[in-house]
Amino acid sequence: MAVGYKQLLAEAEAVVQSVTVDEAARMRDDPQVVLVDIRDPRELEREGLIPGAFHAPRGMLEFWIDPDSPYHKPRFAEGGTYVFYCASGWRSLLAARVAQEMGLDARSLRGGFGEWRRAGQPVAERPARG
Repeated sequence: MAVGYKQLLAEAEAVVQSVTVDEAARMRDDPQVVLVDIRDPRELEREGLIPGAFHAPRGMLEFWIDPDSPYHKPRFAEGGTYVFYCASGWRSLLAARVAQEMGLDARSLRGGFGEWRRAGQPVAERPARG
């Protein structure tokens, strides 16, 4: 039988630590914490992002994390804690699980960027690509 998204989310939730917006806001200034925005570039251009966040599109995540990949990004080899976020927390929960399986200390932002904005946390603009 095929596995649906609800089961995938439940399995990820069982192994991934999620952080609240308040916890993420406190972690934001910690140099050992990297906030990772996995949303599509169009979402960032339209809605902005958490100030100081590193953008890693979900479709490239595994390739950017793996040091053996030709697409590897050194940001993922620095160590520390990586807090992934998306719009509502579903994609980031799945991404954090994959990142954990690949050896990172990964967390997910509960409620995602939408919850961050609703809580009145700061938002940085991302300039549109020309």
